[in-house]
Amino acid sequence: MVGLVLVSHSPEVARGTAHMVAQMVGEVEVIPVGGDPEGGLGTNPDGIRAALQSARSEELLVFMDIGSAILAVESVVEGLPESLRSRVRLVDAPFVEGAFAAGVLASTGAGAEECVAAAVEARTEPKLHDA
Repeated sequence: MVGLVLVSHSPEVARGTAHMVAQMVGEVEVIPVGGDPEGGLGTNPDGIRAALQSARSEELLVFMDIGSAILAVESVVEGLPESLRSRVRLVDAPFVEGAFAAGVLASTGAGAEECVAAAVEARTEPKLHDA
């Protein structure tokens, strides 16, 4: 099964997005990692590493919000053992909408490729039908 790791500079954004996705899709593993080690705005490479290492899902899609979250995730993933690194996929998609779209497909048993495609497609979906 596909799981999601949500890395944000904000603990509230990471937890809130994870909560929303989990409420909407059910049994999909969704792990939030937000903020710096003290709980403020920032990133936490140790927290990212711990989240990836604790995940039970066969495939892990990592969503990042901006800037240093991306750099922190890339750095952590580079240092992982190959057995874990091969299960991880970084997703270049909108944080909230992409995680939601991927989570919905993951809940149906779809594989990582299909979930990533849905997440990326979320970038082009209009929110207003008249726009």
